[in-house]
Amino acid sequence: MPLLKSDFKAAHVFRNKHVNTVFRTLFTKPTVSYTRTRITTSDQDFIDLDFSTVNASRLAILIHGLEGSSNSKYVLSTTKHLNEHHFDVVVFNLRGCSGELNKKFKAYHSGETGDLDFVITHLSKNYHYTELNLIGFSLGGNMTLKYLGEKGTQYPSLLKKAVAVSAPIDLKGSSVELSKKSNRIYMKRFLNTLVEKALQKDALFPNTIENMDKIRAAKNFYDFDHHFTAPSFGFKSAEDYWAKASANKDLKNIALPTYFITAKDDPFLSASCFPIATAKSHKHLFLELTNTGGHIGFIENFRKRDWLEKKITNFVSKSACEPLKP
Repeated sequence: MPLLKSDFKAAHVFRNKHVNTVFRTLFTKPTVSYTRTRITTSDQDFIDLDFSTVNASRLAILIHGLEGSSNSKYVLSTTKHLNEHHFDVVVFNLRGCSGELNKKFKAYHSGETGDLDFVITHLSKNYHYTELNLIGFSLGGNMTLKYLGEKGTQYPSLLKKAVAVSAPIDLKGSSVELSKKSNRIYMKRFLNTLVEKALQKDALFPNTIENMDKIRAAKNFYDFDHHFTAPSFGFKSAEDYWAKASANKDLKNIALPTYFITAKDDPFLSASCFPIATAKSHKHLFLELTNTGGHIGFIENFRKRDWLEKKITNFVSKSACEPLKP
C-alpha cells in the first residue's frame, strides 16, 4: 500500500513542533457529556468506560495516551466530532486513569492488550452496535496496533476499522527522544504523575515495590520503567519491556484496515517510529506521515483546528472495501 500523500499544512507559528503539541491542551475547550459505566475485570478490578452517545448504530472506542483520560483535550475533540457525524463513542480509561486509583497492583503499560481485549469483548456481548471502530492516541495508538498485530486475522468480527495517532511504536526510540533536554518539560510532567501513582501503590501494597528511592529519583523513562514498570509486569528490565511492548514488530500481522497518522517533527518520537518500509508493502496499513504537526497536534492555524478529527472520522466512515487514496 503506497504511503498516503498528506494534505496537512501548518501555518506560521504552528510549524513549530512544540507549539502544535501544546496548543490543543492549553487553548481549546471542547465539551462532552459522558455517562460512566464501571465494569468488573476477571481479576476483580474495575475499568471505567465513559460513553457519549447519539443513538447511533456504530461505536468508536477511544484509548487515550500516557496518563491521559476521557478528559484529555484530543479525546474530547475527537468524541465531539464523531458524535456530530453519527457515531456513539466510548472512552476506555486505562486502569488508574479515570480519576480513581484501581484496586489491584496491576495498572497499565504501553503494550498491555489484555484489558483492551476484555473491553472489546464486553462491548460486543452487551451492546447492539453493528460495528466497532478502534482509535488510539500515543500510548493508546501503540496499544491499538499491538493488539491488532497480535490478533492477526482473528480479530473480533464487529471490529471494522482502526486508527492510531502519534503512536510510539518503538518505545526505546521514543524514550531516548523524550530524554533530550529540549523535551524536559514533557518528561517532568509525565514523571510527576507516574511517580505519584507508584507512591500510592507502595502505600497500598507494602513491600511489593523495591527501589522506591530510585523511583522517586527517576529522571527519565529508563529510570522509571527499569525500577517500576518492568518489575511490576514481569519484564527483566526497561529494555526488555520496551522490546516486548513495542508494536513495531507486530505491524506485519495486522489484517484490519488501519490508518496510522503521525508527524515527522513529533518531539516524542524517533525516526524508528515511522514504519515507512512496512506501510509500502502492507495491504491493510495506511500511513500518513506529515512534515509538521507535533504530538497529537495537527493544528493548521488559529481557525482550522479539526484536521485530525476530520481525518479520523472520514476513515472510519468509509465502507470496509473503500480504500484511502495515496
